[in-house]
This record gives sequence, structure tokens and C-alpha cells, in this order.
Amino acid sequence: MASSAGRIIDGLLGYCRQGFEPELAGELSERAGEAGLAGYARTERDSGYVLFLTPDPADADALDRALPFSTLIFARQKLRLLAELRALDPRDRITPMLQALQGQARFGTLVMEHPDTDAGKPLAGLARSLGNALRPALRKAGLLGAQDDPRLPRLHVCLVAGDHALLARSLPADSAPRPLGIPRLRMHPDAPSRSALKLEEALLVLLTDAERARLLQGGMRAADLGAAPGGWTWVLTRHGLRVTAIDNGPLRPHVLDTGLVQHLRADGFTWQPPQPLDWMVCDMVEQPRRVAERMATWLREGWCRQAVFNLKLPMKKRWQETRLCLDLFARQAGRPLTVRARQLYHDREEITVLALPA
Repeated sequence: MASSAGRIIDGLLGYCRQGFEPELAGELSERAGEAGLAGYARTERDSGYVLFLTPDPADADALDRALPFSTLIFARQKLRLLAELRALDPRDRITPMLQALQGQARFGTLVMEHPDTDAGKPLAGLARSLGNALRPALRKAGLLGAQDDPRLPRLHVCLVAGDHALLARSLPADSAPRPLGIPRLRMHPDAPSRSALKLEEALLVLLTDAERARLLQGGMRAADLGAAPGGWTWVLTRHGLRVTAIDNGPLRPHVLDTGLVQHLRADGFTWQPPQPLDWMVCDMVEQPRRVAERMATWLREGWCRQAVFNLKLPMKKRWQETRLCLDLFARQAGRPLTVRARQLYHDREEITVLALPA
């Protein structure tokens, strides 16, 4: 057991976008119920994380297996919770951590984190300095190898406050590879809009390396519905795709200068391609159910093989609307598909959906 400063608790720890804790809590609760596993979500608004606690370690391990990270929508990261430490003495935070980790197998690396929130970001300096002191202590205790080993589980220490920490582990094959699950993408000076980062992140996070190499090849053809000012079109041209950009608004001139773009002033909800395309992407601002239905039509009619689209969520009941829209899309698409959905770091009040042939 941990010292009096903390306690062993079992369950999952999920990071999310600040303000979307109820959505992640609802998702974890519903998914656990579907798997027949007991537990409850514990969180606070704007905390940037959710704890889903279970009665015993066996339930937590079963829940970890039943909810693969790749299937979660509102989680930036999914971790197996090990302990919660409160009232940490700032003169010695390390001893309670070592006590809480007694009996754990060796970890491959230590990841120091803090919630990606207004309150959590000031903890970055403390997390770095604590990590520098904790690593040698973990190695001396036999809990961390002398060198990082990417094959072993990672140890995550999330500082919620100076005297409050969460300890968790992740499996490399069932978690986001980056701290806090955030890919650090830089805004390219030629990008027509910040929305380009959303598609760049979607292609990085929702596709595997092998899928990107196979599905994003020069000469492939795509349509961008609601393209103006051209952020998503520009991303596709950087992969060598030939793009038909559909929007009544103008595109940035340098997007057209690539020679890979045909701009048609048309309505993205009524236009259809004269021949099947490799890709369709869509970031139109519209009711999410209407978007889901139109995206399903594209897949059902065979107008494209793959699609990436955003669903803009309402202010309330966002988890319920997400499930409704994804179920509607899958039902109306009328064909076997692999669907991956995620609220990406560069998304706001929306989720991004990838659909591939099953």
C-alpha cells in the first residue's frame, strides 16, 4: 500500500480536452456497461482528465483490455491507473511514489505529465525537475532500466497539483505515443488556414504508417467539400493528390498554383463526382446529422473509397450526439467500413472521423 499521503486505486485514467470531461466520462461509463464491467467515473469540469474507478484490480485489467485506446473518441490518452497520491510533502514527493509502486514490474520509461489545462500548464517546470530526481530513484529501486526500453510499459506520473499526483502505466501498443497524447505540429507558413493542422493530425493519428504509405500516393484523386480557403486541399496536395475543391468561396491563390487543384464553385451537399475518387474530405460547418448522412451517401454510392470528415458537436449532450451520428453514418453507408473517430488536439467543438473499406 502507499503511504498516508496516498492510496492504491484501480481503474483507468484518461486525458481529454479541457471542458470535455463529461463527454469522456459518459463514453467510459457506457463502454464499461456494454462490456459488463462495474465502475464509476470521477472527474471535475475543466480538469482535463477523467478517472474511471473499479472495485478491484481484476476489473480494472479487464476494463483496460475491453476498451482499446484506438476505439475511444474523447480520450487523448488512456492509462491503467495505479495510485493516487494526495497531501504530498514538497520536501519529499519521491518516497510515497516509490512506496505506491512496490510490486510493479519494471517500466521502460518515465513520462512526466500535467493536465493540459489553464491550471495544469504552470506545473510543467515542477514536472520536469521532479522527473529528473525520480528517474535515478526508480532505477535504484529496480523499477526503471538504465536505458529507455520502448518494448516495456511506460510509467506516467501526472501532477495534478504540487501536492497531488496520479501514477499510471501504459502499454506502447495500446496508448498514444506522445506525452498527454498531444502531437506537436507546427503551423506551416504556407498553410492557408489553421484548419490544415486538423487534417495533418488526422492523417498522422488515425492512419498507421503502413496505411499512409499505401493510401496517400501521388496521383490519387480527392474531393474537398467546403474547401475554402483551402487548408485541407493544401494538405492533400502536399501528398501529391489531385484535388477537386468544392466551395462557392475563394481559395488562396498559392493553393491553385500547385497545378494539382481544380476549384469548382458548387454546393458541397449536392455536388457529386463524375467518377469514383480515392478520397473525400469534408470540414463543412453544418448540423452533424446532416453531415453524417451526406458522408454515408458518398460511401454507399461508391463515390470515394476513403473519407475524413468532421462532425461539429452541439453545446449539450455531445456524447449522445456523437453516438447517434456515428450509428447513423454506419447504418446508412450500407457497406462494411473501418471507422475511427477521435476528438483531435486541433479539433475544437468537433470530432474527426476516418472511414476506410473494411
